[in-house]
Amino acid sequence: MSAQTFFSEKEKKQITDAIKQAELNTSGEIRVHVEGKCPEDVLDRAAYWFEKLSMHKTELRNGVLFYLAVADRKFAILGDAGINAKVPEDFWESIKANMLTQFKESHFANGLSAGITMAGEQLKAHFPYQTDDVNELSDEISFGKK
Repeated sequence: MSAQTFFSEKEKKQITDAIKQAELNTSGEIRVHVEGKCPEDVLDRAAYWFEKLSMHKTELRNGVLFYLAVADRKFAILGDAGINAKVPEDFWESIKANMLTQFKESHFANGLSAGITMAGEQLKAHFPYQTDDVNELSDEISFGKK
């Protein structure tokens, strides 16, 4: 299963629109990375892509990565130090549980969009939009080669 073709064009737009909407009210940054296979522990792989996508370089360390390995049916959510210091301890797990409910019904774009919205609400609460905010990272989905 190709990561590039897993989502339809309409679903890709739905996901990027969810990112843009979530980021309207926050200085936080949200990215989605999709690849076919996860060759290691899913959190380790998410951390690899977090760094590769320069998400650790945001000014307030408030980036959030949604990582999916579609062929292996694995996913992780990774928040940077700034946001992790602010959200409740079980916050990422509650988003994952919400997403998993959608994923089990094969509603992957809906689940991802809902997770992005939930993350955006916390980012808004802890890192509200400032008039001088700059979109530090791309809102487009990034794809691995596998």
